Amino acid sequence: MSHRRFKIGEICQLVRGTSPTLKTPPGPYPLVVTAEFRRTADSWQLEGPAVCVPLISSTGHGDAALHRVHYQDGKFALANLLVALLPNDPEVCYGKYLYHLLMTRKNELFVPLMLGTANVSLKERDIAEVEISLPLLAEQRRIVARIEELSAQIHDACALRQQTSEATDAIVSAGTRLVFERYTHQLGKLGEGLLSCRNGISRRPAGQEEGPIVLRLADVSDGEISLRAPRRGALTNSEVENYSLDPGDLLAVRVNGSRSIVGRFIQFNGEHEPVCYNDHLIRIRLDPSRFVPAYVARMSSSPQVRMYVESVAITTAGQLTVNQGMISNMPVPIPSLHEQRRIVAELDALHAEVDTLKRHQRETAAELDALLPAILDRAFRGEL
Repeated sequence: MSHRRFKIGEICQLVRGTSPTLKTPPGPYPLVVTAEFRRTADSWQLEGPAVCVPLISSTGHGDAALHRVHYQDGKFALANLLVALLPNDPEVCYGKYLYHLLMTRKNELFVPLMLGTANVSLKERDIAEVEISLPLLAEQRRIVARIEELSAQIHDACALRQQTSEATDAIVSAGTRLVFERYTHQLGKLGEGLLSCRNGISRRPAGQEEGPIVLRLADVSDGEISLRAPRRGALTNSEVENYSLDPGDLLAVRVNGSRSIVGRFIQFNGEHEPVCYNDHLIRIRLDPSRFVPAYVARMSSSPQVRMYVESVAITTAGQLTVNQGMISNMPVPIPSLHEQRRIVAELDALHAEVDTLKRHQRETAAELDALLPAILDRAFRGEL
């Protein structure tokens, strides 16, 4: 394959953007900014094809990093933190080939040129001196066509994986919905078997290496309590007594911005040391003669309960909140304890199968994420 080496400044005109990212009036033209998405502008500065290179670090904080370059065709505005590379001769340099090449090699070609302490940046003159190798135009077009074909296939595979993930979540939802419908004739309220319902400690104890664990909202996710990075605090004996968790207690998220999380119950299974909780959470203790805690935790994710939470949750400053009274009035079927245990066993088995599917989905997602960079690397090594 015949290649020629060029400096970017020999084959491209370099034009600095003129539009302020946040102050440009919106309009009908794309505004290319450093972020992945496009803003809009009321006027245009340049006409592509163009490759737009950020002149500042993607991470700041004194780090040299470049997350992306951009390809833009047609009339567009360019933010003043980027420079556009406009090929001089389309018979020598195909714009899309240049984009894929620079996107693939940005860490090799541009990042070492980024200088500065607090504000790490690229200089236009340094970009102009960067040398690249270009094959003949026909080969550039062939490589771009192959990249786009494979990218489309990867996109379709990712869309299918997302659909599968949504279908997997629907399986669990359907399981709890069916239980709810099966026992509608035994519908009651959680308050019928509620021993106590208490908000957590409002004081924020300073983080330290010793002292009781104090659970935060960050420690509650995906239906589980995580103690991988526990926050500890100096609590009085009275606070430990009032806000400690016992095995079988349930925690509900009291306040958060996500409607799907607020009011969701998670069972605490016990630790070898005291564990308390803050006031973003509510501790729920149930009468063991009326409820199996795991059963109530499963029912809190049912569509019927989620609809109830959505109807009663209070929105304040973008945060959703439920209180003790709302939890006490939560609708829940109340079959016998034996039947509750049987339902939990069925739902646990269903969750185990779903967890296996999700693990395979995560593995597939990681493979798909790594596929396009591998394809691009092969393309510019002449192996595509």
